Amino acid sequence: MDVVIAGGHGQIALRLSRLLAARGDTVRGIIRNPEHADDLREAGAEPVVRDLESATADEVAGLLTGADAVVFAAGAGPGSGAARKDTVDRAASVLAADAAERAGVRDFLQVSAMGADERPDTSRGDVWAAYIRAKGEAEDDLRARDGLDWLILRPGRLTDDPGTGLVRLAEPPIGHDAVTRDDVAAVLVALLDEPRVRRRTLDLLNGGTPVGDAVADLCG
Repeated sequence: MDVVIAGGHGQIALRLSRLLAARGDTVRGIIRNPEHADDLREAGAEPVVRDLESATADEVAGLLTGADAVVFAAGAGPGSGAARKDTVDRAASVLAADAAERAGVRDFLQVSAMGADERPDTSRGDVWAAYIRAKGEAEDDLRARDGLDWLILRPGRLTDDPGTGLVRLAEPPIGHDAVTRDDVAAVLVALLDEPRVRRRTLDLLNGGTPVGDAVADLCG
């Protein structure tokens, strides 16, 4: 499998790259900062330097040539303001989806956020509200596309604890709790391998079901 990861230097993206590369898949990670290239190489991914906030859809489509799937795992990250929540978490996702359609890459997995379809908690501030709005609008854009076999994955509160291999994966709502970044990456691998699970929105938490079984259960 040839997978392109947008936001290739993210914590989930690097974990996903390691898992895919370890089993022999080709991984390309789109990054904005060339200083992150060595981190991608160490994870087994080929770094591709391109700023998704300034690139055109045709430019990004050229980067997707030969890919089997795109994983959108980009985000403005901690410390960014409301404006970049829109330009990265929403607009860059739309750009990547446009590019995938132009390149003929139908398989598109988006890492979103739990609660993206809910009214933002205003007590958490304007930046949080902008983040939730951006994720929700990016999801809406994907759902309107007929040219992609999209999947939206909404992890719960992310932790750096070691992966458990045990999750709860289902259409929302499933409640609010935590999930390890290791387990999010493992679920993404399993979902890439299961094309029958598409055009769905899934919440993800740690739970009691092995990752493979949790994905297989969605095919029933």
